[in-house]
Formats: sequence, C-alpha cells, structure tokens
Amino acid sequence: MFESFDATILARIQFAFTVSFHIIFPAFSIGLASYLAVLEGLHLWTKKPVYIELFDFWKTIFALAFGMGVVSGIVMSYQFGTNWSVFSDKAGPVIGPLMGYEVLSAFFLEAGFLGVMLFGRKRVGPGLHFFATLMVAFGTLMSATWILSVNSWMHTPAGFAMNDVGQFVPTDWWAVIFNPSFPYRFTHMVLAAYLTTALVVGSVGAYHLLRRTAPLRAGTMFSMATGMIAVVAPLQIAAGDAHGLNTLEHQPVKVMAMEGHFDSHPDGAPLILFGIPNQAEKRVDYAIEVPKLSSLILKHDLNAPLNGLDTVPDELEPPVEIVFFSFRVMVALGFAMLGLGLWSLYCRFKGTLYSSDWLHRFAVVMGPAGFVAVLAGWITTEVGRQPYTVYGHLMTAQSISPISAPAVASSLIAFIIVYFLVFGAGTFYILRLMGRLPRDPHGHLGQGPIRTAGITPAPGLPDSPGGAHHHSGHGGAHHGA
Repeated sequence: MFESFDATILARIQFAFTVSFHIIFPAFSIGLASYLAVLEGLHLWTKKPVYIELFDFWKTIFALAFGMGVVSGIVMSYQFGTNWSVFSDKAGPVIGPLMGYEVLSAFFLEAGFLGVMLFGRKRVGPGLHFFATLMVAFGTLMSATWILSVNSWMHTPAGFAMNDVGQFVPTDWWAVIFNPSFPYRFTHMVLAAYLTTALVVGSVGAYHLLRRTAPLRAGTMFSMATGMIAVVAPLQIAAGDAHGLNTLEHQPVKVMAMEGHFDSHPDGAPLILFGIPNQAEKRVDYAIEVPKLSSLILKHDLNAPLNGLDTVPDELEPPVEIVFFSFRVMVALGFAMLGLGLWSLYCRFKGTLYSSDWLHRFAVVMGPAGFVAVLAGWITTEVGRQPYTVYGHLMTAQSISPISAPAVASSLIAFIIVYFLVFGAGTFYILRLMGRLPRDPHGHLGQGPIRTAGITPAPGLPDSPGGAHHHSGHGGAHHGA
C-alpha cells in the first residue's frame, strides 16, 4: 500500500516528526536549567524561602523534560544509520566527532551533576549543590553549542575538503565548528530557549494568580518571567534580523522563499506581509505588501535590487509555501512576545503587575507560544535548505539509504503511535504538575495595604481572594528577577 510513496519524502517526514517532538524538550530544559540556577543563587543571596520553594517546584518538571528530551533524541541518531546512511558515510568524518564531543563534554556533565541537583541539597551542602546546578545549566548550553555547530555546518559548510571517495574530511576544525552561520544560529536558538521557558513560567504564574492559590510564589515567578521576556524579546528580534542578513549572504534562495519573491526586483523589493504562494504559477496570490520595505530591511536601502526565484532553476527551489508561512508564524509570535513584555513593563510601572487579570489571561494564552515559534523557526531553516542536506554540496536525494518506501512508512507509523502515547502522557503529567503549585506557607505578596472585598479594615488572609490578588503591585522590584 506504500509503493506509491517516495522513500526520500517518507524519510524526511519521519526525521521531521521525531526532531519536532525532540526540540520542544531541549528548548524548555535549556532555559529551565538556567532559571533553576538563578533561583538557587537568589536563595543563597537573600535567604528568602520563596526562591528555594520555587526551585523545588520546577526541578521535578525539569527532570521530566530532560528525560523525555534524552529519549526522543536517541531515536534521531538511529535514523542516521537506517534512513540516511549515505549522508552519514559522506559527512561522518566532520559531524561524527562533533556529536561525540556533545556526548562527552556536555551530556556526561549534565548527567553527572543531575542527581546531585535533584536529590543532594541536604547531603552535599548549599555551596556544592549550587555548583551542581550551575554545571547542569552549563551542560545544557554545551549540548546546544555542539548540536548547533553540526547543524550550522550543514547550512554553511567550511573548513573541509573532499577525499577521493567523496567524503567530507576536516581540514580546519576551528572553521568547521565556528562556521559562518554558527554564531547567529546559536544566539537565536539560546534566546529562543530562554523566551520559551520564560513564557511557560510566566503562564504558570499567571494561571495561579488568576486562581488566587499561592500569590507569593505565583507572583514571584510571574515577575521574574515577565521581566525576562521584556529584556529578551527585543534582543531576539535583533538577533533574528542579524541571522536573516547572514542567511541572505550564504543562502539567498532560502530568503527568497521566506519573502515570497518569485520575481527579481531591480529597483527595490516589496515586503509581502501576507499572501498565498503559488509555486506552480510563480506568484503570491492575494498579496498584501509594503513597497520597497524588504529592500530596506535586507539591504538598508529602499531602492536596493533583490534577486528572486526566477534566477534559480526549478529543481533547486525549496518548498516555498511551507517556508513562507512558517517564517510569518515565527515573526508574528515574536512580536506578540514583545507585546507581552511591554505590557508587563507598563503594569509594573503602574503597580498592577499582580492584579491585572487581562495581562494574566494573555500570559496564560502565550504559554505555548515559545514552542510554536521554535518549531516554526526550525521548519523555516530546514525546509528552506532543501534540496540539500549539506548546502551546495550534497543533495537530499543523494543522502538517502537504499531502503524501500514501505519500510520507512511502517517505522513512521510506529513512531507516530509510540511518540503520541509516551510523550503525550509525559507532557500531560508535566501540565498536571504545573497546575499543582502548593499554597504559600507564609506571608503574602509584599507588605503594603490590601484591598479586601469587605467594608471593615481587617487584613485579609494570606491566600484569600481579597488578600493576595488585589495587591497594589509595589513589590515588583522586591520579588523581581
């Protein structure tokens, strides 16, 4: 029944499916490991119990996300041998050692200190425990460094030569690791991980502020998360712009697909805000565009010429529709994150950070936005690289193993069933944990006056609906990041 399907397309779908499931866990655990280090550092500095209480709350969630990230990542490495053995043979001398370094220098570091971080606070002392937490956070960043170096080399290969059997062999490891797109891709991804984590933490804090369950803990995490979003969202937009300019230099065809430029524009290209790409007819239907703005963004000149896909052979064009829409999803969510950060700054200034229900509702809705933006970004960059696996040197069709379509389809169906059952259950359990923030054992949010629902001047209870939720918000800096 699968004979009509192409094995290359099915293998690409299988890898895309598994990597999409995988990337949401590292995108969360990279940022969450750093957040745990910040919480423990603040506890050691201020001695305030709320920080270590939040540390204990989030470390369990981190352990689950970390475990599911490891398991989902192992499956992808097997596909290099089963579905992409030709790619592994040709690119293995370059990417094999880099992936080995990731295991040796990063994964072992994380695994070695993870047990101390999760279970050892009362056994090793606060100083050594904080060091273990820092090492776990550093290990997650090291993992991202090596994996992104591998991926970036596939987009902008450098520091290699071809041997007599057609293999890529390294000639300059520094050029391989720090290839032209690596600094931009690494910065963009790490900031994305921090934004993703901040959105989740802020969403959980906002949810519990709306429920009035634990105002001190919820308010503290909400203040820290929205402060992080306000700082990182504009940095991410700037980093994305720099990454786009780097892509224009090294992968101009990808930018053409992202912008929907089927035709060349010798006197200034428009920015197509929205439309429906028609790759067969080489046009964007129902286009809404701003004249010359694309040239201004990409070339900093309204009249700068920009080439279009009419300069590229049809067989070298990526799937324009996918790249066009995924890029716009990523950008739209990025500006929504900026809006959340600016709104939180306004409420912080007005003293309503903890009492603005509409801000809290928006933060809850934005909770999954980081994961969606990360997936949209990876779809943009990976689909935009087609039809190459190593850009400009090795075609995707030349990288596939000699395997039949039914074999790939059968394993794809098995992956879909198992992944949704296993990781769906794990994600559901994480969401359950996020909804069970214990009530504050002490105090309330800040020390200022409390507006109660009654007419008497008696103070509200710490966890009463009138006590914590209607706090005037002056404690933002006191409990902030």
